[in-house]
Amino acid sequence: MPTQFTPPLRDQQFVLHELLKVTDAYKDIPKYADVDADTMNQILEEAGKFCADVLLPINHIGDQQGCKLDNVTHDVKTPDGFKEAYAKYVEAGWGSLTADPVYGGQGLPHLLEIAFFEMQYSTNQAWAMYPGLAHGAFSALEAYGSPEQKATYLHKIVSGEWLGTMCLTEAHCGTDLGLIKTRAVPQPDGSYRLTGNKIFISGGENDLAQNIVHLVLAKLPDAPEGSKGISLFIVPKFIPEGNGVGARNPIYCTGLEHKMGINGSATCQMALEGAQGWIVHEPNKGLQAMFVMMNGARLGVGMQGTGLTEAAYQNAVAYAKDRLQSRSLTGPKAKEKPADPIIVHPDVRRALLTARAYAEGGRAFGYWVALMIDQAHSHPDAEIRKNCDAMLGLMTPIVKAFMTDNGFQSASDCLGVFGGHGYLRDWGMEQLVRDARINLIYEGTNAIQSLDLLGRKILKDNGAALKLFGKEVESFLTQAASNADMIEFAMPMMELGEKLTKVTTGIGMKAMSSADEVGAASVDYLRIVGHLVYGYFWSRMAHIALGKIAEANEAGTAVDPFYTAKLQTARFYFQKLMPEVDSCFARIKNGAGSVMAMEEALF
Repeated sequence: MPTQFTPPLRDQQFVLHELLKVTDAYKDIPKYADVDADTMNQILEEAGKFCADVLLPINHIGDQQGCKLDNVTHDVKTPDGFKEAYAKYVEAGWGSLTADPVYGGQGLPHLLEIAFFEMQYSTNQAWAMYPGLAHGAFSALEAYGSPEQKATYLHKIVSGEWLGTMCLTEAHCGTDLGLIKTRAVPQPDGSYRLTGNKIFISGGENDLAQNIVHLVLAKLPDAPEGSKGISLFIVPKFIPEGNGVGARNPIYCTGLEHKMGINGSATCQMALEGAQGWIVHEPNKGLQAMFVMMNGARLGVGMQGTGLTEAAYQNAVAYAKDRLQSRSLTGPKAKEKPADPIIVHPDVRRALLTARAYAEGGRAFGYWVALMIDQAHSHPDAEIRKNCDAMLGLMTPIVKAFMTDNGFQSASDCLGVFGGHGYLRDWGMEQLVRDARINLIYEGTNAIQSLDLLGRKILKDNGAALKLFGKEVESFLTQAASNADMIEFAMPMMELGEKLTKVTTGIGMKAMSSADEVGAASVDYLRIVGHLVYGYFWSRMAHIALGKIAEANEAGTAVDPFYTAKLQTARFYFQKLMPEVDSCFARIKNGAGSVMAMEEALF
């Protein structure tokens, strides 16, 4: 039975128009002022069809076949159907959706792109990585490229003729990019010759597009040590010539990684053998430019977690309604059948509701962050742009880590709903688990994201951005307090906020004597803040649902089951998922002692 997917259009529309009221927000941004709800809904409807009809059927094929490297030519063949799917993507103009019209784009909000990519990740995460990286390359060059570089590359990336990559990692260093050894030597014509080796380069070689624009981190001969000496270079697979391409540049795929999942994505080992490149931005300031791409990728990875959660949930629900096994503990429910469908069993429901709560919570959170990106980039009010930037800095590690942690847990739980069948390839669930696992690792492991959140985003500025978010939460809770039915959501949120303030102060005090206290607490700390964020959005969604239910009751009309389900899922989140914070608080309280006490020789 193939994996199934129904685009979650109703919930997407709920988040966009009822929760976030995005069209009202966009009226304050001149270039998006004419974007209306009908336009957004129609785009997402067509995007959902593309994902369900084009990407989903080749997802399992991509996993089985993987990519194939020709060791003589260094060419990489993607799985059957991938190239044809990309051609349909380009023909439909999907790659131009949010790009600036100056470069051939449609100029639509970034939020629409995120909603589209969520559905791509639900149906074929491996394929979606190819165009996803192209969007990242576009953003970096749009922000820091020279006028000549923009004219040469951005139109081609927007049209889909050229794809992009980011070449950061080397075998001896991952997150610690200051250790990279790739070197760039200046040439008389203003270009550079790059020599070195990179690994884990997603889409580093493929047969989808005419050209690949590699953004490569390297060091100049006189570069300072460490991260302060990193520069960024454009190193195309083929040298641009006229309106097309010319000579082959000596940047080659020398090997494909044999991976646990996302097999349809070509994860390449790349060798640069005096490849010609052009510097982006200023010498020794490459990380500043690359972080534009990396931060965008982190939101993308977070949405990968949410997209896979949605896919796992939909398939597990369908199976649980169909699979007959045992009788309900409270007596037969399907008396005409030899056994009840397993959806009657409490732990199956726990698994399904966990995935549902994390999918819908992640969608609300991710779309809110995407809306802030649009505001940070384009809002005419400088103060709003500044506040959105501060909030984005705080939320980026939470997006990346919390959403992908939840995605992996949900995929694993939903596999369990299938019992032994889930462990077989036939149902597609084990692929979701394998694909989901990488999301916790790349673009900075979740442990690194946790250190970034607690060490840099909280303790270094005394929690200024977190206080800004706290004010938003407090404002909503104060407004909602007039509704007695909101107490079950408001009280836990208030208590959590108070506990978080105290524990943050406590960690800061302990860190004065040992920085290991920050490292030992960081993962639990991010889980706590993640639940605070999700709790905020679930409170808001419950508030809307309560209002809609009350309106229907007053009018004597039937309650829309969508709102009933939303309210019940909110209650599940608060009663069954948010209590995780209690164990996190306990572990933080116990400190780093037992973590650091054991001598290395005893491991």
